[in-house]
Amino acid sequence: MLDVNRLRVIDALARLGSVTAAAKELHYTQPTVSHHLARLEAETGAQLLQRAGRGIRLTPAGQLLAARAAEIIGRIDAADAELSAHVGLSAGRVRLASFSSVIGALVPRAVAALNDRHPGLQIGLTSTQPPEALELLRAGRIDVAIIFRYDEAEPEPGDVRLHHLLDDPLYLLSTRPVSTLAALRDATWIAGCHRCRRQLLALCAAEGFEPRIGYTSEDMVVLQALVAAGLGVTTSPGLALRAHHAEGVVASELPGSHQRIYAATYGEPPDPPATTALLAALAGAAASIGDIHPTAPV
Repeated sequence: MLDVNRLRVIDALARLGSVTAAAKELHYTQPTVSHHLARLEAETGAQLLQRAGRGIRLTPAGQLLAARAAEIIGRIDAADAELSAHVGLSAGRVRLASFSSVIGALVPRAVAALNDRHPGLQIGLTSTQPPEALELLRAGRIDVAIIFRYDEAEPEPGDVRLHHLLDDPLYLLSTRPVSTLAALRDATWIAGCHRCRRQLLALCAAEGFEPRIGYTSEDMVVLQALVAAGLGVTTSPGLALRAHHAEGVVASELPGSHQRIYAATYGEPPDPPATTALLAALAGAAASIGDIHPTAPV
């Protein structure tokens, strides 16, 4: 029988890359971490570690066990959270991961409402992009992942369930008002994340041109700084503009183009009480936003 505490050790080592960092995260001494790893090798009968200069690294067998350990630990933590929630929403915790524009414009409203209704409920928040948030969800490290999609036909694999929150319109960002993408066919473009870049290419293709991409960034502050400096043009969802709208950047709405924003949960319904409460708070916050139109820059 594998020891859960030792699985936590190899998981931490795989994520952090060193015994020192793993010991710090787990509040162990370095000799204690080394002892757990040695015992884990004895229990499995496999070499899990090998020397690499002054440090150590995982063997293929160690990497395999670390990947499984992450899943096991995630599910144990999720079960612990669910059991705590069944005691009542006066206790327990719920964990959320989201991307920056939603954290800036939507999540604070939801968390504030949840705190008012259930002040004893602990709420964890992680800022990350949708693909990473879904990985955390499947591994049991979070309870709700907020993601966006452009293509309604794009499925989410496995036992992930999507709860639609809102549609976030897209805007063209330039230093002057523009009405169509085609008006910027000769401009230098700034691309965002993988999904945003793919959507940009599809929108431009529908207008009969391929954008000349000169810069790439996933940081909305950087994107707008480049636009404000006259170095290029880009697209942005409305929530991101609510969170940050740089001086000199003109936002022109793209009719019919939007991100669909979802809260994703894992497994068969019903969701645990704390997760259900968070979903309700997110839906309420989304409804309170109303029509999304960015304010003018200061």
